[in-house]
Amino acid sequence: MISTKGLCRYFKQPDGSILKALDNVDISIRDGELAVIAGENGSGKSLLMRILAGLDKQTRGSIRTDSGVGLVFQDADAQILADTPLEDVMFGLRNRKDITKAQKKEIAEESLNKVGLWEIKDSPAHLLSGGQKRRLAVASVLALGRKIMIFDEPYSNLDYPGVKSVNSIIGELKEGGYTVLLLTHELEKCLGMADRFIVLHEGRVTFDGTPEEGLKLDLEQWSIRNPLPGGKPDSLVWL
Repeated sequence: MISTKGLCRYFKQPDGSILKALDNVDISIRDGELAVIAGENGSGKSLLMRILAGLDKQTRGSIRTDSGVGLVFQDADAQILADTPLEDVMFGLRNRKDITKAQKKEIAEESLNKVGLWEIKDSPAHLLSGGQKRRLAVASVLALGRKIMIFDEPYSNLDYPGVKSVNSIIGELKEGGYTVLLLTHELEKCLGMADRFIVLHEGRVTFDGTPEEGLKLDLEQWSIRNPLPGGKPDSLVWL
């Protein structure tokens, strides 16, 4: 699981005033749950992600997690550090001194197999499609043994096949017992496979419930487009 209690992140501005980027955020995501966290730009989604992944530090409040947290960035290219998929996953394992090179390659093979990239393990990484690059980012995180996966705007700049590719691997992670957090404003692409729906607005949690409950609300008040305006939550499906 992963949970926060009273999580705050404040910034001091040039005029001396305090910006409350995150203000008393309480969330609790159970093991194996898929949660969609939505909010307009500036709502605090990406900052929350960075804090949960250990890339930033909260001003106050606590975080509890039973597993390491892996992060898949919005810009998949920024996460690719080697020339081929195999080399990229091996790169992430380079600092592990407790296993042999052969074991590292075995872990890399298993991770690439899980995301369907083993057959193109030696292809130029920069020539992969957008969906494949996100799958490669997932493989690199899986190789490190993370059981909690955070996706930041996973559908950014993807065409329809790319969206389907990303949703396929997200679905497989969920079926495999991984805990998944999707930070996005594109609800129509993922809310149908979610267990939880959380809305952030101006650094606060303004809704936390089921997707069906959330879709009955006026999401526009938080600058979120409802994929089923006035609609029927039971008809929502995922790609």
